[in-house]
Amino acid sequence: MGPVAMARRYQPGSPQRRSSLAAGRIGARRGQTLEQVIMDRRSGESVVWQSARRATAQPPIGVAPGRRLPLHRRRRRTRVKVPEVTIWFWVAKLATTAMGEATSDFLAHKFGPIVAGSVGALVFAGAICLQFWVRRYVTWVYWLAVAMVAVFGTMAADGLHIELHIPYAVTTTMYIIGLAAVFAVWYWSEQTLDIHSINNPRREFFYWATVLATFALGTAAGDLTAVTLHLGYFSSVLLFALLILIPAVAYRWLGMNEVFAFWFAYVLTRPLGASVADWVGFAHSRGGLGLGSGTFAWLLTFAIVVVVAYIGRSGKDRQRSPAPAG
Repeated sequence: MGPVAMARRYQPGSPQRRSSLAAGRIGARRGQTLEQVIMDRRSGESVVWQSARRATAQPPIGVAPGRRLPLHRRRRRTRVKVPEVTIWFWVAKLATTAMGEATSDFLAHKFGPIVAGSVGALVFAGAICLQFWVRRYVTWVYWLAVAMVAVFGTMAADGLHIELHIPYAVTTTMYIIGLAAVFAVWYWSEQTLDIHSINNPRREFFYWATVLATFALGTAAGDLTAVTLHLGYFSSVLLFALLILIPAVAYRWLGMNEVFAFWFAYVLTRPLGASVADWVGFAHSRGGLGLGSGTFAWLLTFAIVVVVAYIGRSGKDRQRSPAPAG
């Protein structure tokens, strides 16, 4: 009997299917419980019916029967490649933002913006390539990429002001427009900005483009308030700390959209962390505590390693239910 005939014979409601059920009841082994008989019968039906369906399945258009879909027509699907948003996520995020600012300042003053920027770009490219190469979320790989984005994003933002002498007000406006453009294209392409849907390369590209834009924007915005608007670094810390409470309160008690609240807070973590790094690291003459950018960068790096090791070992950063790739 051919596969098509088998599929027709055993389709639901056919006489052959009813007779097979009756035969299964009559031929049940003595001593079986009713549950065992039902399970055996269902198992037999499933095997026959699924075999017939597989045998009659039609291949995609343009693909010969028995052939696999060509590589260029296969859609690469991965698990969700970003962490679950918990309190530890925000702790690690704030630490990496401050570390990126302090590290960038230290390297730029020690080796010069051009040398530091070139090395930072290479390390950043390597970390991002590694993040795209892995097929699932890996804690240390993800946070390494975030840390390198923090360092390189700071260097890129500072370079426009220090080397090209573009005012912070202009660079901040440029990065706001750039970030809005990334969000618009991302939503137009994927119909979502939810980080729980980062499970294919295109969405991952949009995600990291957004992250890079937020780091650059945050650096420029922090310097804008502290230097251009003459608020100082400590006042900037207080300002952004108050602003970041807005999405937290609005989401918790006022029903703010979850995705909007996340990105609202995510963008503000950067100027907050950068202002903290400048306030702690800069000399007293510049309104800081005078600890030193290099020393503060090392302390933050150690803290990040501890936090990332903890959340990776505990599994608190792993999303529980991956979203389907769209």
